[in-house]
Amino acid sequence: MQKVNKNYINKVVKDALKEDLFPSGDITSNLLNKNLKISAKIVSNQKSILAGIDFAKAAFKLIDKKILFKSRFKDGKKIKKGQIIALIMGNAQSIFKSERVALNFLGLASGVATKTNLFVNELKGKKCKICCTRKTIPNLRLLQKYSVNLGGGLNHRYNLSDEYLIKDNHIATNKNIRLLILKALKKNKKITLEIDKISQLKNIFDLKFHRILFDNMSIKNLKKGIKLVGNRYETEASGGISLNNLKKIASTGVSRISVGEITHSAPIIDFKLEI
Repeated sequence: MQKVNKNYINKVVKDALKEDLFPSGDITSNLLNKNLKISAKIVSNQKSILAGIDFAKAAFKLIDKKILFKSRFKDGKKIKKGQIIALIMGNAQSIFKSERVALNFLGLASGVATKTNLFVNELKGKKCKICCTRKTIPNLRLLQKYSVNLGGGLNHRYNLSDEYLIKDNHIATNKNIRLLILKALKKNKKITLEIDKISQLKNIFDLKFHRILFDNMSIKNLKKGIKLVGNRYETEASGGISLNNLKKIASTGVSRISVGEITHSAPIIDFKLEI
């Protein structure tokens, strides 16, 4: 499972707070009595898979260490509409400064986890797994990949250094698929070869690497490709994946399906802060 640590959480939350408070702070909340104490609660307006609770907590604590933040649920839990997610007590100005940043992190992360879970549940009982891509919000990839895990999905490579993924543009530039694989094999890294034509499988079956990724293939060609590959490599399908065609693609026997939609198009879950 992709992990997030305190240093990462504090870094991204600090950047988000700076974006919201630069250059003059929360000028509206500064109208309030600076010593005013309040109690508030974060409430879910939708059912979801909760994610990002530690990011929300950090948004309050980084503004004011004296704020008491008590979460009622842990990340990964199923949340119903109307449930109280967390209780917050402390200085009113500090709470209002943190409110939107905290809710934004909760909404984004929970949205990804919830969207992922829809795809995962669609394949419940099947061996085929759902995994994410690098189609993520810049500088928030780790948060989104962590949320994918909470929704029951798997992570693809984290970045360009993580694994070899020999794609169409690499092949179009070099032309020699076999040579690219042989070069990659010199390093101790996982290797995935992306193909969009069955003919591209020629002359590589004697090479031992990890995965074949079938990109934007018809069900007919996908079945043919998976049959040809047999047990030589793990198989993956990508391109044009939706909830409507997910089961058909999984029925081909493919090992896993990568879905960009679970990160780049996940709807934000609606949370609110109430006094």
